Amino acid sequence: MTRLALFDLDNTLLTGDSEVLWLDYLRARGLLDAAMAARNAEMDRRYHAGEATPAEFCGFYAALFAGRTPQQWQPLRDDWFATVLAPRLPAAAHALVQQHRAAGDRLVLTTASSRILAEPSAQALDFPHLIATELETAADGRFTGRTAGTLNMREGKLARLRDWLAARGEDVDAALASAAFYSDSINDLPLLLAVGHPCAVDPDAQLLAQAQQRHWPILRLQRDCP
Repeated sequence: MTRLALFDLDNTLLTGDSEVLWLDYLRARGLLDAAMAARNAEMDRRYHAGEATPAEFCGFYAALFAGRTPQQWQPLRDDWFATVLAPRLPAAAHALVQQHRAAGDRLVLTTASSRILAEPSAQALDFPHLIATELETAADGRFTGRTAGTLNMREGKLARLRDWLAARGEDVDAALASAAFYSDSINDLPLLLAVGHPCAVDPDAQLLAQAQQRHWPILRLQRDCP
C-alpha cells in the first residue's frame, strides 16, 4: 500500500491563513466594511489559541461567499491567489511536497479552509487529492453562506480522512499507521495523534509543547516570502 503523505495548508505550507488573507483582500477592494478587519483579527487569534470552534471558524468565513456562484467568485479568487497567495508558498514548501512525490507517496492536502479557496494552492503544489471544508449551495448554484457536511477541522479532519479512505475500500487503520502528517496547529492534534509519523511545522506554542513532550520531529520551513 502506498504511504499517505498528508499536509495541512495554512501556516504549514502557506505562510499565512487562506481565509484570513481572503477577507483582507476583499476588504482592501471595498467589498467589506472596515469593521470586518477587527473581527477577522479576533477570529484568527482565537483559531491559533484553539478557542474558536469549527462551527464558529468555518461559519464566519463561509458567510463571505453568500449570494454568488463559484463562477462569479472565480475572477476575484484567481487574482487573490496570484497576487497574495502564490508569493506565500515558499520554495521549501514546494521542495517538501516534491520530496514525498519523488518517494512515491500519495499526496493529500487537508485543510479547514473552504474548497474554493484551497483549490488554487492544491493546484500550484500539484496535489492530486484535496480534502477541504465544503460550502453549501442553493438550487440556483449560489453559495448560501453556510457550510455543508462535516467540517474539515479538529476531530472533523480525522473523520473526513477516515471516510475518504473507507470510500476507497482501504484499510483505514493501516493507512493511518503508516501515514505522515505535517501541521503547524494545535487544532490538528487529533489527526497528528492518529498517524504513525506526525511532524510539527513551524508550530504554534501549544503544538510545540506537544511535539516536544511526544518527541515528534519539528520542521522549520524557510520563509522566503512576505
